[in-house]
Amino acid sequence: MPELPEVETVRDGLQRWVAGRTVAAVEVRHPRAVRRHPGGGADLAARLTGLTVEAAARRGKYLWLPLAGPDGSRGEALIGHLGMSGQLLVRPADEPAEKHLHVRIAFTDGGPELRFVDQRTFGGLLLDHLVPTADRPDELVPAQIAHIARDPIDVHFDDLLFATRLRRRDTELKRALLDQTLISGVGNIYADESLWRARLHGQRRTASLTRPAIDGLLAEVRGVLADALRAGGTSFDALYVNVNGESGYFDRSLAVYGQEGRPCPRCGTPVRRVAFMNRSSFFCPTCQRPPRAPRLSGAKGSPGPRPQAARRAPSEP
Repeated sequence: MPELPEVETVRDGLQRWVAGRTVAAVEVRHPRAVRRHPGGGADLAARLTGLTVEAAARRGKYLWLPLAGPDGSRGEALIGHLGMSGQLLVRPADEPAEKHLHVRIAFTDGGPELRFVDQRTFGGLLLDHLVPTADRPDELVPAQIAHIARDPIDVHFDDLLFATRLRRRDTELKRALLDQTLISGVGNIYADESLWRARLHGQRRTASLTRPAIDGLLAEVRGVLADALRAGGTSFDALYVNVNGESGYFDRSLAVYGQEGRPCPRCGTPVRRVAFMNRSSFFCPTCQRPPRAPRLSGAKGSPGPRPQAARRAPSEP
């Protein structure tokens, strides 16, 4: 699944190539690509035609295009769910259609069109209305995304609030990093890389973390995301590309994710893989010490239950 760096790379391309342009026509070629839009393909095409793309916006892994009507009216956005293999490509109108082209959007200026290509058809497009965010009412997001937390590279991300909520969760640390209502944009790849850099094990209980440890983790999360952004994201196959069809290359810099059995870049210990939520977690068993299991009452080296005093037999009358 695309994570923050991949989605931000696509958003940046859409901002440069699509923002400010007015939709001339929409062709929906596969119904699954618009299955999340309540009115279906015909409704989406009719409502989108004539609207102007004002910008390209993102929160965490979620991407949308705020729209304006001919009269300047606002309040709707086109959401793009990339899913496992969705691609938003900018292509010349006369270029042959891709094999898995599902939606084609042409613009009134006659320039390059926007195409939604999706091999596995898990992604899609839909229109949604915009609502104010809870912490900044002047900022609008699609209603379907309003519950998603800010991501750590958002200028309005609140470190103190995150630290407070993280410790209150008292859950495994990696599970917390993947909770998009707590912190958005971090997925399996960048969670493993951030935990390795911070020397923290994914099973560490969040309630046990000190504020300095949380601050250090946030710094490493931001560092990993920034490095991945500079590399254009992570591409393990041809399914993730930017709007020009180019792959990212951060996969060449991964320290532990997907590196099972290879030496840890920091200490040389072989990287381990364990099952995690129907996926895999990768870590260094030396740099990232697993948390100690709680001692059971009565175990060796720990005091057992205090023996009860023997009851005195009742005296004879």
